[in-house]
Amino acid sequence: MSENFLTIHDLVVEYSSGGQIVQAVNGVDLKLAKGQTLGLVGETGAGKTTIAKAILRILPMPPARVKQGEIYLDGEDLLKLPEKEMLKVRGNKIAMIFQDPMTALNPTMTVGDQISEVVLQHNDFTKSQARDRTIEMLEMVGIASVRYMDYPHQFSGGMKQRVVIAMALACEPELILADEPTTALDVTIQAQVLDMMKDLRVKLNTSMILITHDLGVVAETCDDVAVIYAGEIVEYGTKERIFRNPMHPYTLGLFGSLPKLDDDSKRLSPIHGLPPDPTNLPAGCKFGPRCPDCDGGTKCGADQPMIEVEPGHFVRCCKFAKGGV
Repeated sequence: MSENFLTIHDLVVEYSSGGQIVQAVNGVDLKLAKGQTLGLVGETGAGKTTIAKAILRILPMPPARVKQGEIYLDGEDLLKLPEKEMLKVRGNKIAMIFQDPMTALNPTMTVGDQISEVVLQHNDFTKSQARDRTIEMLEMVGIASVRYMDYPHQFSGGMKQRVVIAMALACEPELILADEPTTALDVTIQAQVLDMMKDLRVKLNTSMILITHDLGVVAETCDDVAVIYAGEIVEYGTKERIFRNPMHPYTLGLFGSLPKLDDDSKRLSPIHGLPPDPTNLPAGCKFGPRCPDCDGGTKCGADQPMIEVEPGHFVRCCKFAKGGV
């Protein structure tokens, strides 16, 4: 097994809409080691979910199109696998926890039958064995076995999310794609679900990509962080480096938008403006129109490479290039 269990190289994904091309993901490079958690952070529309769906190859085609790139899982390029082989990968090696459990659960089937269906699809089990495995997974996420025959509408939001997590973990996948799994939950239930996911990840030695806009969730869960803006990674590094020494103006803006208990300021420092139109992205630095450090010069108007500002810490900003802005 390679050191980097998952490697994404130069991934470009586009959508066609109304005769226009939506540039959703623009040249993303990512690496994830076995047993580690990578956080994808950014505003809505940054391309985080598109990256996850491209890994699992569940993008709607059309209108989506993977224009270029490579996605290697344990040395095998997922983008080149035949669909028949990809069916074996989904659920078995890679599973996804969706943001809204009601979009992932069938309201006409009991939760037990839905989890059992996943188990039977990917294992040579009898129905009795699949039922036993389902009960084991329900109990693992804190749901009593007597609720096997209950329907999704009989569960609270937090319990439905636990069912979705149990479904994702039923075949002990090697990679979990968690798309804002706690966004719809209250703070208390959110903490319980995050703790459960961390425990299960350690128990099963599972790698995870966590998509979120909540920096508190990142601090609690992730090992590495990739900050994404307009389909590009603008800052990448370990959680410690990103939190202790954020460098990109966008990352600084995200942290500036958070209230601090030790700060007497009466107002937060929000990021002014809106994300760019993905059908008409600005030339050069995509964050330039909102950046407080941008002077409109030629350097900000040129394509920005990722610069290693300290070991393992990369920033896409001309401030850190030789000569600065």
